[in-house]
Amino acid sequence: MWPRRLPALVYDFYERRLARSLKLDRIPNHIGVMVDGNRRWAKQFNAPTRQGHQAGADKILEFLGWCQELGVNVVTLYMLSTDNMGRSADELDELMGIIANTLDLLDADANISVHAMGAPELLPDYLSDRLSTLAARRPEQECLHVNVAIGYGGRREIVDAVRELLHDAVAQGSDIGKLADELAVEDISKYLYTRGQPDPDLVIRTSGEQRLSGFLMWQSAYSEFYFCEALWPAFRKIDFLRALRDYAGRQRRFGA
Repeated sequence: MWPRRLPALVYDFYERRLARSLKLDRIPNHIGVMVDGNRRWAKQFNAPTRQGHQAGADKILEFLGWCQELGVNVVTLYMLSTDNMGRSADELDELMGIIANTLDLLDADANISVHAMGAPELLPDYLSDRLSTLAARRPEQECLHVNVAIGYGGRREIVDAVRELLHDAVAQGSDIGKLADELAVEDISKYLYTRGQPDPDLVIRTSGEQRLSGFLMWQSAYSEFYFCEALWPAFRKIDFLRALRDYAGRQRRFGA
């Protein structure tokens, strides 16, 4: 019995030690997460893909609990990209159902507010309606704001922002030529899906891949990046604490 408990005891000790070493003033305010590796995790165990997606959804809820414990204020989850919409109909149906159930669980947490990012017209009606209803809810005491990127593409977000900006300019009778001459970074930022929110301080990607895949392309210009080998369902709190420790040790230059 004792030898089998020893690894867990060592792990718990190391986890507590890592947590104590973190300084509260170095915790990221906004963390973006690319939840990658669900299908590969399932394949490791010869399990159906659905099981991998469900394990990934369970990990999201666990991860948000860690964020609340540590004082993170905003989390953006890359759950389903526009490129993912090309997967098989059966896999997408299962994945959409799992996402919908996950949203229901987020709705049950009175301390979380949810904001939807992406193209709702690409989603089934039941899912887009659920996202709209959840986004309209305002918690009495918000502890964590969660952006859920579903049917999301970074290039599409920028195109949507510019399109909305131009439509507003035309509606207001503005001179488009003058707008082009005076256009500033802030003008486009006002029309992004994350308008009014801080840009991510830290972006985490699991599964060992080291690319953005279109995630928050505009907002992450000065973000710090952390790439973790663990597949998302196997991502542990200790992996998260290591990411935060790594972030705390960096000197942010914001392009300087």
